[in-house]
Amino acid sequence: MTTVNRLQSVRLPPLTTPWTDAVTGDARLLRSVSDAFGGPVHLLDPARFTANTRDFAAAFDDAAVTGSVYFGKKANKASAFVDAIADLVTDDRRSGRSRRFGIDVASAGEFRQALAAGVRGVDLLVTGPHKPAELLTLAVRHDAIVTVDSPTELKSLADLSRGLKVRIMLRVLPPGSTSRFGMTDDEVVFAEKLATERKNDITLVGYSFHLSGYSIGDRRDQAHRLIERIRAVRRSGLAPTTISIGGGLPISYVQHEHWQQFLDPQAGHIFHAGKTFESYYPYHSATTGAAALRAILTETDSGGAPLAHVCQDNDISMFVEPGRALLDRAGITVFPVLGVKDRNPGIIVIDGTSLSLSEQWFDTEFVPDPQLVSEHTPMNELPFFASVGAATCLESDMLTWRVIEFPYRPATGSYLVYHNTAGYQMDSNESAFHDTPVPPKVVVTLDDGHPRWTLDRRETY
Repeated sequence: MTTVNRLQSVRLPPLTTPWTDAVTGDARLLRSVSDAFGGPVHLLDPARFTANTRDFAAAFDDAAVTGSVYFGKKANKASAFVDAIADLVTDDRRSGRSRRFGIDVASAGEFRQALAAGVRGVDLLVTGPHKPAELLTLAVRHDAIVTVDSPTELKSLADLSRGLKVRIMLRVLPPGSTSRFGMTDDEVVFAEKLATERKNDITLVGYSFHLSGYSIGDRRDQAHRLIERIRAVRRSGLAPTTISIGGGLPISYVQHEHWQQFLDPQAGHIFHAGKTFESYYPYHSATTGAAALRAILTETDSGGAPLAHVCQDNDISMFVEPGRALLDRAGITVFPVLGVKDRNPGIIVIDGTSLSLSEQWFDTEFVPDPQLVSEHTPMNELPFFASVGAATCLESDMLTWRVIEFPYRPATGSYLVYHNTAGYQMDSNESAFHDTPVPPKVVVTLDDGHPRWTLDRRETY
C-alpha cells in the first residue's frame, strides 16, 4: 500500500453538474458504453452546451446590446453541438427574433458540417489565419461573414465574388501584439481603402481581434479601440456596424480554494519520474463564461462609460466566438482501468492514451483529479496514491503525471473519469497511435433521471 504524505497530494476535485453526477453514479452505464466500443469513450451533454449558449445571449440582452454568439467549432468536432446551434437558430427564426446564434468555422469541412446540420451560410463566421480558395468560395456562395487577415486575402475574396456581395470583418492586430492573427494598422488602412474601391463587391460588416490569455480588461479595452475606429471610418463613407471580441473567455474546472492550494509553493506535489511543468491553464477564475461577457459589457476600469453604453450610443452590435466557454461541463472522458503497478507511489494503467487529453500538447497537464468509479466499491480500504499512465509503448504517455490520492486501490474493470473535457481536450491532439481507435463520442441524455446513450451523429463505427 502506498504511503505518500497527504500534504504532497493536494486534492483538486472537479466541478460537476447533475448530469455528470447521474452519469458517473451509474457504473453499469459506463461499462455498457465502454464495452460497446471496446475502450475509452467521450460522453457529451448537449443540453448543458445549449444552456451555456443561451446564457451568453442573455448577457447581451441584459446589457441592451445587439449581439450574436458564434460557437468556436474548432473546440469540439461532435455533431451534437452543431445540431444544438441549429436548433437555437431555428427557434429564433420561428419567433421572429434577429439572428443571435451561429458557428465560427475555420475549414471547408467545418463549413459543410454546419450546413449539413441546417445552419445557413448567413449564420456562419469564417475565421483562420489564411483561408484556402475552397473555403472562401463556400463563404461567397453561402453569404457567410469572412474575417479577413490580410489585404491579399481580401483581394482574393473580392475576385471570387463575381458580382455577389461579400460580407467581411477586418481582424485588427492589437497594440503590442505579436500574434500571427490580424493585420497591422497600415494593412488595415490598405484593406479599408480596397473595401471602399470595391464596395460593389464588399460589405464591411465591422472589425474583430484575437487576444491570447484570458484578460477581461484587455478585451474590453480593445473593443473600445475598435469602436473608435468604426466612428472614424464611418466619416470616410464606409458603414461598419459590428465588433467581434473573439473567444478566450475563461471557465473554472475546480473550486477557488483547491486551486490556491495547488498553486501554493509549499504544496510539495510529487510527479511521476520527477516531471515538472512551467505553467498551467488557470483552472479557476473568479469571473467565467457568460459572466465574463457581462463584465466586459457593463464594468469599467477607468471610470468611463461602460462598453454597452458606447455600443448603444453608436449603434454598434457585437459578436463573441466562445469555444471552451460554451462547452463548459458539457462532456467527460471515461477510461477503463487495465491494471495497477504497486509502487510507492503507484501507477494506474488505463485503456487509452494521453492524446485524448490535449493539454499535453502545450507541455502542461490537465490537472483536475480524475474520478474513480467502480461497480463494486471496496469497503474500509486505505487511500491509494498514484499517477495515471497509458498502455502505449511511449515513456511520456502519462495522462496524469501528478500523484493523486484515490479513495481506494482501483481494480481491473474500474473506470477513471476525467471531467469537463469537451472544450479542446477531446480533439486537438487525438491520434490512432498503435493502430488503436480514437475514442468515439457518445451523447448521453437523462430521461426522468435515467441516462440513455446514442452515438454522436458525426461518428462512423
